[in-house]
Amino acid sequence: MRKKLKSTSKYIYQTLFLNGENSDIKICALGEEWNLHKIYLCQSGYFSSMFSGSWKESSMNVIELEIPDQNIDVEALQVAFGSLYRDDVLINPSRVVALLAAACMLQLDGLIQQCGETMKETITAQTVCGYYNSAGTYGLDSVKKNINLMKQLISSSNLFVLQVEMDVYTALKKWMFLQLVPSWNGSFKQVLTEADAWFAERRREFGGDVAFLESAQGNAFLPVFAHLRLQYIIKWLSSVYKQQWFAMLRAEQDNDIGPQEINKEELEGNSMRCGRKLAKDGDYCWRWTGFNFGLDLLVTYTNRYIIFKRNTLNQPCSGSVSLQPRRSIAFRLRLASFDCSGKMICSRTTGYQILTLEKDQEQIVMNLDSRLLTFPLYICCNFLYTSPEKRADSEAQLDNLEA
Repeated sequence: MRKKLKSTSKYIYQTLFLNGENSDIKICALGEEWNLHKIYLCQSGYFSSMFSGSWKESSMNVIELEIPDQNIDVEALQVAFGSLYRDDVLINPSRVVALLAAACMLQLDGLIQQCGETMKETITAQTVCGYYNSAGTYGLDSVKKNINLMKQLISSSNLFVLQVEMDVYTALKKWMFLQLVPSWNGSFKQVLTEADAWFAERRREFGGDVAFLESAQGNAFLPVFAHLRLQYIIKWLSSVYKQQWFAMLRAEQDNDIGPQEINKEELEGNSMRCGRKLAKDGDYCWRWTGFNFGLDLLVTYTNRYIIFKRNTLNQPCSGSVSLQPRRSIAFRLRLASFDCSGKMICSRTTGYQILTLEKDQEQIVMNLDSRLLTFPLYICCNFLYTSPEKRADSEAQLDNLEA
């Protein structure tokens, strides 16, 4: 039997890099030594400049490398130096940031590109923040583009909101606090309390006359908060309170029974966003709180069906809901399941639809295949309760009243 010969690449890696045979230069860094070869090191922009210029290191056989970047460790240097002696490198996602740091220092363009591809392929809820910071530090714009900035995330029509828009605001407040006080290292449960106290102190410093987002320190965060859908948070107190008031009057006086056709732009930009997490299979029934123009919509999950019901007669007090014979809503229902790393493993959507319900009528809006169901299951809905064209008429009326 003939003995299978090693490939040239494997032979070079084993003999020259790992064994250091015929080495003509020693690289020392972080307490370790590598017996390497100048001809291979010249693939690195860092060493190519060092050896070809008038640097004193060009004639030295032992070079001490200073490593100013704390992200770089011995293991990262081992992989980076080894990449000069082989055709391909297997990158462990848990090591990609350290390796990227080493590749950038040594100016290894091919390895930098490979690190970028690895990061883009392994973005998860756990890695997104670290990857984003590293992409900014090391100039990986391609990675940065793949990680949605908070502004893009909050404005996205595909954002999964759990439970309601107020929760988006709360999450943003925590995020802003952590951006402004990066040294804070308390527990997750303490973040909101600490954030509230910190912003309250800033308000006292301003004398109570200036909102934090209007201050010099908070102004940078305005574009993000501008994409909150305030009408679902502070309702009549918001800048759109008059619009909400007119919409309520129309709904109560039978002039507007709800959307009659799909307006995708309106749905994506102004619909109510809400969601829920179902931890395990079972029977669930709930409603999302908020001002919904007199439409009390119950959502039920049972036997793999999702059902919407217009709840009219079963109310604690009369007049709390609209008694119109028929009401319409525009909606989109989405489901998703994620693995332990935060990657989506299955999803379903109804797309945008118009649903008309009579008093206490219920309607199945989705039937799920049990073979595709994975729990926990995330349910997210977009709702529009009033007609966009009617809203435009109201805005014109407001302009006339204020003229």
